[in-house]
Amino acid sequence: MRSLIPPFICLVMLLSFTACGGDTANKLEVEMFKGDFATVNSFIFSNGKSIIVMDVQRKTAEAKQLAERVKAYKLPVTHILITHGHTDHFTGMPLFRDEFPDAKIVVANDDIRKDIKAYAIYMDGFGATDAEPVLEPPLRPKSAENPDGFDYENTIHLLNDDTLTLDGGGTLELTTDYKPAEADHMTTVYSPELNAIFLSDFGYNRVHHWQGDDISWQDIANWREELVRIKNEYAGRNPTVYPGHGDVGDMSMFDAMIGYIDDYTRIVQAAKTREEAMEKMTALYPGYGEADFFLKYSIHNHIRE
Repeated sequence: MRSLIPPFICLVMLLSFTACGGDTANKLEVEMFKGDFATVNSFIFSNGKSIIVMDVQRKTAEAKQLAERVKAYKLPVTHILITHGHTDHFTGMPLFRDEFPDAKIVVANDDIRKDIKAYAIYMDGFGATDAEPVLEPPLRPKSAENPDGFDYENTIHLLNDDTLTLDGGGTLELTTDYKPAEADHMTTVYSPELNAIFLSDFGYNRVHHWQGDDISWQDIANWREELVRIKNEYAGRNPTVYPGHGDVGDMSMFDAMIGYIDDYTRIVQAAKTREEAMEKMTALYPGYGEADFFLKYSIHNHIRE
């Protein structure tokens, strides 16, 4: 029998935490919304009193589905956190601004805000691949020529701290001191109440890693280094691991991702043609998602023909 639960919604964890004085506080939960395009994930954090949303999809149609899911909670949305400057995580910003006008769109630092605007300009010009849609009009930057465009500087707010606290309780701890990797600047999030780490695009689970566009071999080496660092930092806590792309997992994901980077580096650097690299990578990683998108354009980036 076909499931009645929509495939893009996955309620993955529900844990409670205790307030000072011994009283049980509102339960903190996270719901993972799985987008169809680019297998990108968004997250809804709620505690029965308020909501924080993390990342808002690549297509407005899917951002609309995410917004409807958020509305079903019937709770105020206080913040919309964008983890980094790639369109598959921020395209839904104009829709969320309009649907939740009291919520602040926030980033962890000014570097990420600059990355978001720069990537929007890039995608509006020549950045779209054959597999990726062009930038949607509401994201075109505001200017004298485009006065109704998106005002990145004034719509995206900077956080003053490395934590976000939900109204009613529950803390998200933000880390940004990473080397350039899948993106120049990235935010990971740890929830002590859930004992869960949200890797943003450091994390891929059975999905080919995006290593296209201007991701250099040094960026890929940095990515591997940071995965080792994060793994070692959180090993003693054994958290649940939520990737930016793919299904929720555990700490074993780190070894799988590190192994993938090693295999990609070895195979692609030795390959004589793009076709050879594609054949070897897909044979080594059968069933991995986004072979015709992420893997294809990563190989195009690193093997020039």
